[in-house]
Amino acid sequence: MPTDPICGMSVDAGPDALQLTRENRTYYFCSTSCLRSFADPDEERRRLGRRLVVAWPLSISIVLLTYGVGTRDAAFVSAGLAVVVQGYSGAPFYAGAGDAVRRRIGNMDLLIAVGTSAAYGESLAALLLPGRLPPVYYFDASAMIVTLILTGSYLEHLTRLRAGSAVRRLGELLPAEAWVVRDGQEQPVPLASVSAGDVIRIRPGARIPVDGAVRSGRSSAEEAMLTGEPLPVAKAPGDPVLAGTLNREGPLEVEVRSVGPDTFVGQVGALLSEAEMGRVPLQQLADRIASRFVPCVLLIAIGAALAWGLAGGIGLSVAILIFVTVAITACPCAFGIATPAAILVGTGRAAEQGILFRGGDALERTSRVDLVLADKTGTLTTSEPTVASLQPVAPGREAELLSRAAGLSRSIDHPLSAAIRREASRRGVAAEDVTGLVADPGRGVRGSWNGRPVAFLRGDVARAEGVDLTGMREWIASAETAGDSWSVVVDDGSAVGGISFRATIVPGAREAVAALSDEGIPVVIVTGDSEAAARRVARELGITSVHANADPATKVALVERYRGQGRTVGFVGDGINDAPALSAADVGFAIGSGTEVAREAGQVLLVRSDLRGVPEGIRLARRTVARVRQNLRWAIGYNSVLIPVAAGLLVPWLGPGMYRWLPIVGALAMGLSSTTVVLNSLSLRRPDRAGTTSAARSPSPAPTAGAPS
Repeated sequence: MPTDPICGMSVDAGPDALQLTRENRTYYFCSTSCLRSFADPDEERRRLGRRLVVAWPLSISIVLLTYGVGTRDAAFVSAGLAVVVQGYSGAPFYAGAGDAVRRRIGNMDLLIAVGTSAAYGESLAALLLPGRLPPVYYFDASAMIVTLILTGSYLEHLTRLRAGSAVRRLGELLPAEAWVVRDGQEQPVPLASVSAGDVIRIRPGARIPVDGAVRSGRSSAEEAMLTGEPLPVAKAPGDPVLAGTLNREGPLEVEVRSVGPDTFVGQVGALLSEAEMGRVPLQQLADRIASRFVPCVLLIAIGAALAWGLAGGIGLSVAILIFVTVAITACPCAFGIATPAAILVGTGRAAEQGILFRGGDALERTSRVDLVLADKTGTLTTSEPTVASLQPVAPGREAELLSRAAGLSRSIDHPLSAAIRREASRRGVAAEDVTGLVADPGRGVRGSWNGRPVAFLRGDVARAEGVDLTGMREWIASAETAGDSWSVVVDDGSAVGGISFRATIVPGAREAVAALSDEGIPVVIVTGDSEAAARRVARELGITSVHANADPATKVALVERYRGQGRTVGFVGDGINDAPALSAADVGFAIGSGTEVAREAGQVLLVRSDLRGVPEGIRLARRTVARVRQNLRWAIGYNSVLIPVAAGLLVPWLGPGMYRWLPIVGALAMGLSSTTVVLNSLSLRRPDRAGTTSAARSPSPAPTAGAPS
């Protein structure tokens, strides 16, 4: 059964249900006011404001007439003023109650409409039938109840406005049209008519309307709202740009890649909408309570009124007030919005930091992660290796060795070839004129120089082909001990020298591992690379557990073994070979710069490709789930305490006279209850002090001796 995205009440998804479709998703509502609040929250807030402008002066006037004058004539005036409050300011409650009756569901409006109508109706009957009913009037209670609940609803709208994600609101700022370059001329075109492959021009100070790549021009873009990057990001030909970001300095020509819902900001909005509707496992009980809450409250209200009226001998007027007090004090909405309010704020806060959760369930699972497995290449280390050392066979011939290797690497698209070219450029070494270049996949590259065959081969390949490596044994042993890979330049079957390569640690990896350690979460390296290479990275990062030479199936098996030990496993990866492990883990953290397959397999996407997003995401998830629990405890505690009080728990001590003021106090408490839940959720937007979380800080032990190591 779907739930109302505004109040969280369970609703029927039948053909007659109140519904609204947005971004190809259908939402269902318990009342017209909830639908209006979702469809246009600003207009609904203004509508509430207009009703409050009428309700407050009239309600205050009724209170003054009731307690300051107290005559029967004043009661007639109060009845007239109260009917305006009931009929105009309280109209949304009656509309919502009508929706509930027609659809055979319970909602908050039904309780309010029944309660306030009972108070007003009994007072009006007492006024019009003197002598038959006690001359006691509660027009002040009926009016103030409506006014206070409307005030609480208005405050809730304000807090929801603050709770809404800035990233999702950014989509509303996109320009309605783009300047498309066609036949060398600019022309404004509606954004809906722009398609992939078009070229658009972005002026300085304009917001970029599409995802694309810079074709010409240089500038910088403010991306903080999408990626959390605080400084403007330089943009040059070939660089990507994102819809919703701001072009700062210079004009840009951008080739369109994605428009509308297919852009990054559009996908973020869709994810946040899913998160807003999310139901984490600990909310299931609250959903069941909320769905049965209204009928139970009405039964309690009727039962309490009859019990006190018949057995307690307190009279009809007070019995009706007991019914009213129970009906308007109960707050089912606090159950309904306990989860979505916190999840909406938490996922919105994470999105602003470049961390995207794919739904509330992913967020809840992330909060329980107590072990992180991480791929090495492209995740902990850069995917582009660097030259670690040069070892010519003839001493002092490093430049000649590098020149020959650069010539062999000149037109080869391979990470090691790119590393050679960068090193030659850095040292100012010109590449030899090697011709006839032919890549030998998985082995190296071959060519011709001065009529002789030359090659740049992987070390094991050179050894297998019988190349004499005697003079390089110590260097080879040193490179392998350090975990570096190495290759050999061969000239006419003889070794010219060797070059070793090393993958550098990605920025932020050390801080991420340290932060996870502070959270009591150990990190394990799982890589297809050699044991020595993995151990070197582990030493640099302070990681003690390593699994090397792991293919995709082995990575999945490791995930399952750790999960079998009772661990909640997070896996961090970026490549196609990581996709199975990302899917198998309790939570897959996909690096934003990784392959599309990996990004789709992960439940958490790190947009900034910064590993520090892993501990930050876990911290945010823990804080968010902690807020959900707090919200649910509040909802249960509030209703468990105040409903018995409203039903007369304190009458033996305070007497039935307490019902002169208790209905108004109950209305005030109910009106503020949902606002309290939203405000508690809104506190997630505040930075976590000193990186602490709401979760316990007891360190999680490293993998046990029986675990893979």
